[in-house]
Amino acid sequence: MDGADPHIHVDRRVTRDDARVRNLLAGTFGLVGDLPERVTTGCGLRVPYAMTSSRPESVTCLACREHGRDQHIRSAEQIERLGAMPGAAITGAEAGRVAEHHRDLARRFADGG
Repeated sequence: MDGADPHIHVDRRVTRDDARVRNLLAGTFGLVGDLPERVTTGCGLRVPYAMTSSRPESVTCLACREHGRDQHIRSAEQIERLGAMPGAAITGAEAGRVAEHHRDLARRFADGG
């Protein structure tokens, strides 16, 4: 990064938390994958991974905050539909809890933290 953009962004795949998956794999199998050096953000820029955050309170780019909100709302809706399907691997109550978690994150992105 050339120092021109001081903002903290969100990865365009905000609902897929790579660090969480990485930690799970490391704890389960002893495997540690490398995180990418640069990622595409919710606002379309490519920035160093270190300049991104999945925590709404840390994201300072307004376009990325809006992207994070939209993605978490979309995830909540998809999870609720999944929980309502006959034969789903998760119950409706479990899907409701996960959907509410995503809605909470969406509110935090919208509220500015």
